[in-house]
Amino acid sequence: MAVELVDESTPELVEAMNTLIPQLSRSAPALSAQEVANFVAQPGVYLFVFRSERDIDGHRPILGMLSLATFTIPTGVRAWIEDVVVDEAARGQGAGQALVEAALAKGKEIGAVTVDLTSRPSREAANRLYVRCGFDLRETNVYRYSM
Repeated sequence: MAVELVDESTPELVEAMNTLIPQLSRSAPALSAQEVANFVAQPGVYLFVFRSERDIDGHRPILGMLSLATFTIPTGVRAWIEDVVVDEAARGQGAGQALVEAALAKGKEIGAVTVDLTSRPSREAANRLYVRCGFDLRETNVYRYSM
């Protein structure tokens, strides 16, 4: 099992993302091949995927993903983890932790001052994972303006 940093879109990636995203959000629409290519090509945005061991055909399917968005503001480089999802059939095997650790290493490599994320309280396993990975729960309000 391994985490990879994706640098180009492929039909396999499009299929994997369209399998994983509905497990994260029921309202997110399917992505076209062009939308995935545009996403992967963004500067400062990194997509990590988790692959399983090789199957009998030598294929290593994508079983999880995580997005790391980075940006520079006057107080330094910041990073934000989004869209962490592991296939239901592969949960509990360390994929989420491996993805988060890879994102934190990338954040450190690019000089991020902080790495933030949000997680609904109902996602108990995910919240335990983030604490295990060293995240501290912040006392803050998160506001959203819907367009």
